[in-house]
Amino acid sequence: MKKFNFRKVLDGLTASSPGGSAGGGGAGGGSAHPGGTAGAAGTPREEIQETLTSDYFQICKTVRHGFPYLPTALAFDPVQKILAIGTRTGAIRILGRPGVDCYCQHESGAAVLQLQFLINEGALVSACADDTLHLWNLRQKRPAILHSLKFNRERITYCHLPFQSKWLYVGTERGNTHIVNIESFILSGYVIMWNKAIELSTKTHPGPVVHLSDSPRDEGKLLIGYENGTVVFWDLRSKRADLRAYYDEAIHSVAWHHEGKQFMCSHSDGSLTLWNLKSPNRPFQTTIPHGKIQRDGKKPESCKPILKVEYKTCKNSEPFVIFSGGLSYDKACRRPSLTIMHGKAITVLEMDHPIVDFLTLCETPYPNEFQEPYAVVVLLEKDLIVVDLTQSNFPIFENPYPIDIHESPVTCTEYFADCPPDLIPVLYSVGAKHKKQGYSNKEWPISGGAWNLGAQTYPEIIITGHADGSVKFWDASAITLQMLYKLKTSKVFEKQKSGEGKATAEIVEEDPFAVQMMYWCPESRIFCVAGVSAYVVIYRFSKHEVNTEIASLEVRLQYEVEDIITPEPEIIPQFPDASSQLPSLKSLSGSTNTVACEGMMKDSIPCLSVKTRPVRMPPGYQADLVIQLVWVDGEPPQQITSLAVNSAYGLVAFGNCNGLAVVDFMQKTVLLSMGTLELYGSSDPYQRQPRSPRKSKQFAAGLTELSDSPVSLELERCKSPTSDHVNGHCTSPTSQSCSSGKRLSSADVSKANRRGPGRPPFRKAQSAACMEISLPVTTEGYISRRAMLQQLHGISSFSHDERHCTAHTWMNKENRENSFSRSRSSSVSSIDRDSKEAITALYFMESFARKNDSAVSPCLWVGTGLGMVLILSLNLPASDDLRQSEPVMVSPSGTVLTLKGAVLTFACLDCTGTLIHPPYEVWRDPHSADDGEKTRKRKLVMHSPSSSQDMGDHQFAVICSEKQAKVFSLPSQTCLYVHNITETSFLLQADVVTLCNSVCLACFCANGHIMTLSLPSLRPLLDINYLPVTDMRIARTFCFSNEGQALYLSSPTEIQRLTYSQEMCDNLQDMLGDLFTPVETPEAQNRGFLKGLFGGSGQAFDREELFGEATAGKASRSLAQHIPGSGGIEGVRGAAGGVIGDLTRARIALDERGQKLGELDERTASMMASAEAFSKHAHEVMLKYKDKKWYQF
Repeated sequence: MKKFNFRKVLDGLTASSPGGSAGGGGAGGGSAHPGGTAGAAGTPREEIQETLTSDYFQICKTVRHGFPYLPTALAFDPVQKILAIGTRTGAIRILGRPGVDCYCQHESGAAVLQLQFLINEGALVSACADDTLHLWNLRQKRPAILHSLKFNRERITYCHLPFQSKWLYVGTERGNTHIVNIESFILSGYVIMWNKAIELSTKTHPGPVVHLSDSPRDEGKLLIGYENGTVVFWDLRSKRADLRAYYDEAIHSVAWHHEGKQFMCSHSDGSLTLWNLKSPNRPFQTTIPHGKIQRDGKKPESCKPILKVEYKTCKNSEPFVIFSGGLSYDKACRRPSLTIMHGKAITVLEMDHPIVDFLTLCETPYPNEFQEPYAVVVLLEKDLIVVDLTQSNFPIFENPYPIDIHESPVTCTEYFADCPPDLIPVLYSVGAKHKKQGYSNKEWPISGGAWNLGAQTYPEIIITGHADGSVKFWDASAITLQMLYKLKTSKVFEKQKSGEGKATAEIVEEDPFAVQMMYWCPESRIFCVAGVSAYVVIYRFSKHEVNTEIASLEVRLQYEVEDIITPEPEIIPQFPDASSQLPSLKSLSGSTNTVACEGMMKDSIPCLSVKTRPVRMPPGYQADLVIQLVWVDGEPPQQITSLAVNSAYGLVAFGNCNGLAVVDFMQKTVLLSMGTLELYGSSDPYQRQPRSPRKSKQFAAGLTELSDSPVSLELERCKSPTSDHVNGHCTSPTSQSCSSGKRLSSADVSKANRRGPGRPPFRKAQSAACMEISLPVTTEGYISRRAMLQQLHGISSFSHDERHCTAHTWMNKENRENSFSRSRSSSVSSIDRDSKEAITALYFMESFARKNDSAVSPCLWVGTGLGMVLILSLNLPASDDLRQSEPVMVSPSGTVLTLKGAVLTFACLDCTGTLIHPPYEVWRDPHSADDGEKTRKRKLVMHSPSSSQDMGDHQFAVICSEKQAKVFSLPSQTCLYVHNITETSFLLQADVVTLCNSVCLACFCANGHIMTLSLPSLRPLLDINYLPVTDMRIARTFCFSNEGQALYLSSPTEIQRLTYSQEMCDNLQDMLGDLFTPVETPEAQNRGFLKGLFGGSGQAFDREELFGEATAGKASRSLAQHIPGSGGIEGVRGAAGGVIGDLTRARIALDERGQKLGELDERTASMMASAEAFSKHAHEVMLKYKDKKWYQF
C-alpha cells in the first residue's frame, strides 16, 4: 500500500498557468506535473492512503447473454437435457436450466456446420466449415477442446454418432463416408467409397452425402443418403450395399421409423416419400403435403423444398411427421413455417423468422423404441422457441432465457452494479403485469446442468435503449440476466402517419424514437431519455396508475457566433415568459410559432408531436416532462450529445454541438439556452487561435467538395438523417464538425444562399483544440474519438444488424470507414470545416465554483469537445418550501479549466480521497394516496453517507478527456496530477468507479486497451490490450460499472459481460453453472426373446472389430491431420470432475445393485417360507390319509 504525501509533491513545484504543463508518458508515468503555484489556498495537507494496487486487477470475460448471432446448427442431449447452438462466427452456446449458459468459441472462427452430443458422456463434437472436427469436454465449467481432426482433401457435409457408440460416421462432398474413433480422434482405415456404394452401371456422381444413420433394427447396417436422390443401405460387415433406392428429386433429409423397416425422405419438390426395405424399387407412399391437388388427377404441383423431416412414433397414438419448408410457391408472402402432421390433422405453425434447424425432443434416447415425442425445439434466425406437442393446440413454452435483447436493435446501454436492493423487486412487480398469456403450462424442457448463486450477491441492473424507443431494465445479479420491466418512450408522441415524413419537421426517417442516451438515478428513481429526434423525456416512478396530460417544453438552441461580441458575465435566462411555468403550456422564446409549409423555412417547430390529450399511464415509469429542441431558421435541431439530471436540484441539463440547455423540471421552465461560446462569459474564447492558418477552399486530395453554409449543411442532413455519418455530420458527443462530405446539388446550393439576415457565410470561432485531428491515423482510419463517434452516435450505427440492414445503416459500413479515413487525413480539411464546440459531458455537484469560495455550493460542470471545462453556479431557493415558486438562477462562474481532447467524465473526491455522491432526493411516490404534509415534503440527501459529515475545506475534481486525465484541488484550482493516457489513440469510455471500498478511474481506449488509474494520484494500475474496436457497436455500448464490472454488445443480439477485478476472476469458477451432472442413462426396454434374436444385438463389439486398426488398417496420413486440444489446467480440473462423475455414477449403480439384491433376498426368504408352509401342509395331509384303504377315500 503506497502513501502519497501531497505536501512533498507540491514542495518542488514551479509556478505556471493552470493546466499549462502536461505530465506522464503515453503509457507510463502518472507523475504529477502540476500547473498551479506551490502552497496555493486549499492545498491538501493530509496523506491519502491509496489502497488499490495492480494486484487488485485482472481482465476476464464472465458471461455472454442474448441470442446466438447468426445461428447455423442445433443439438440436444436427451439424458443431460442440455441444448447446443452453433453459429456462423464459430461460436457455440450451451444452454440448460436458467443460469446454465455457456459460451465457447472456435479459434478459427469457421462456421459451425453440425453439432453432435456424446449422449450422457459430457462431450460434444462440432463439425466446422474449415473441414475440422472438434471434441469438446463439457465436464468443466468452461468447455475446452480435447481433440481436433482436420480433413485435408475432402469437405465435410454430414456427421452421425450412434447412441452409445465411439465411432463417428463422417460424410463428405465427394460422396465418401469415413469413420472416426471418438476416443483417440483418429481416422479408421474403413472407408465407404461412393463408387462402391452406387451401382456400377450408374454413370453420374451421386453428389455429396446429405444423410447418415444406422438402422434402429441392426447397428451393422448404415443408411447413406446422397444429394441426387440415391439412398444406399450399406452392410458394414460384408462391405456391400444391401439395397439401393432411387428418386428423381434431390434429397434434403431422411428419418427412420423406430422399427427399422421403413424410412422417410424429404425432397426439393416439397414431397415426402416413405420407403419400405422389402420393396426398395419405388416408394410405397409419396405425398406433397402443401401441394394443390390437380382436378385431372395429375400429380400435385411442386412446392418449396422440405429442408428437414422427423418421423417420431407414439405407443398410444398416430406417429408425428414434423417438417420445415414445403409451402406452396404461390404464397410468396407467407412466413416461414413448421408443419406438424399427426394422423390426419395437419397444423402449420408460422414463424417470425426463417427456420435454421429444429429437433424433436423424445422420452427415450434409444432409436429402436417408441419415441414418444413431447416437444419440438425450433431454432430461428433471431429466436428460439419450443413447441409443446402434448397439447392439441401446440402452445409454445415461455422462454426463460434473455434471448429477446435484440427485439429492437440496441442503441445504448447503462450498467449499475451494487444498486439499492429494493429496486429489483419493485421493477419486477410493475413489469410482471405485462406478461403474455397463452404459454404451455409445462415446465421448460431444457433443464440440464446445475447452478447456484455463488458468493457475489449485490444487486445489478442493466438498462438497454432500443431503436424503437423502448427501454428494458434487466436484473443482472450473479451473472444471470432476467428482464424486469419494459418502458416504451414512443408512447408520449403521436404516431407518425405514413407519407407525412417529408411534409413535417422530422429529421430522422428510420427509427425517429431511437434512444440515444439514458440517465438514471437509482436512489430517486428518476429516469431520463434523450432521443435521436432531439428530445429529452423525464420519467418519475409511481406504483399507481394515473390519467394525465404530458407537460412539454420547446427549446431553441442556436449557434449564433455573430451575437457574441462582448459577452456579459451575468447570463439572463433566454425564456423569461412567466406563462411557461404552466405544466402543459408550450414554452417558446418569444418568436411566433411558424408553421412549416411548402416553400417556407421551418422555424420554431419540434421534430415530433407530443400527445395533447390525457394519457393513461400504467404503474412504473410515467412521463413527467418532454423537452424538445426546435428548428431554427430552417436549420434542424442537432442531436443531443450529453445529458445529466439531478433530483435534489430538480434540474436537467443537456447539450449538443450548438450549445447547452438547463431546464427546471419541477417548475417546468427553461433556465438556460445558449450557444457554447456564450457560456465562457468574460473568458474570451477568441484568444484560442488555430495552430495553422485557415486556407479558403483548399482541400486534401480525395476529399469531396464541401460547402461552408450552415443552412445547406443542416438541410442536407435533414434529407437523409440516417446517413449522417456517411456525410460526416456532428451527431457525436465529441464532434465539433457539422459539415457535409457530400457533393451538393444546384438545388442544395440555392438553399445554401437562404441565410438569415446578417448570418455570416462561415463560422468565426476557431479553436486550437480542434487541431488535434492532425495526429497520425489509428484505429482503422479514425484519427480521434470525434471522427469515430460521428458514426457511433448517428442513427445509422444502430444495429439493424448486418444481415437486415437498411439503405442508411450497416450496408455501407466499409464505404463510410474509407470516407472517414479520407476526411480525417488532413488537418487542413479539418480546419476548413465549421468548428462547433459540442457539449460532451455534464455533471451536477456540490462543489467550489470559484477560487475564492469558502464553502461548497450547487454547481453544473460542463465539458466540451475542445477540452474546455466550465463551471456554472446554480442559485437555488434557500428553503424547500420556496422551490416550487422561487426561480432558480444559473450563471457562469468564470472558471475555465483545460484538457487535451474532448471531455468525457467528471467526479469529485473529498479530502480523504472518498468519492462524493451527487445530492439526490429520496424517492417518494408522486401519486401516493396519502397526501399529507409529510409525503409532500422532499427528503434530500446532500452528500454521500460514506463521506464524513464535514467534507473538509477542499475537494479533488477528477476530469478525464479522450486523451488525458487531470486531478485538480478545489477551490484553489491547482492541477495536482496529470496523466497522458494515450497519444496515438483516444478514449471511448471513462468512468470513476468504486472497487474494494476504494475508487479508481477506468478507461476503454479505441485501440482496445482497458486501463485503470489510481485516484487521486493517477498511477497506472492496469493496462491490457483486451479488445480492438472492430465494430461501432462495441464503441457505442461499452460501459463500466462499480465492483469491477463492465459490458458491451459483442454482436447485434448478444451482451458480453467482463470483469476487471482480480477477486471476481478468482471467484468466477464458483459462479458459473455446471453443464454436466451425473445422471443414470435410462435402461433400454426389454425387447423380448424373438425380437432380440432377429433384430440383431451386441454390435458394439462388431464395430470395434470392423473399424479397429487390426482389421481396417490405418487411414491415409494425408487425408486428415490430428491436432491435440489445449485444455490446460481447466482440462485437468474437468478430467477430475469427469472421474468424480464416473465415481458418482458407479456409486449410484452400486446402490441400485444393493437395493435389487436386497429385494431378491426378501423374495427368496418369502419363497422359502411359502415352501415350508406347503411342505408342512403336505405332511399333514399325508398323515391323515396314511392308514386308509383306497376304497375309504
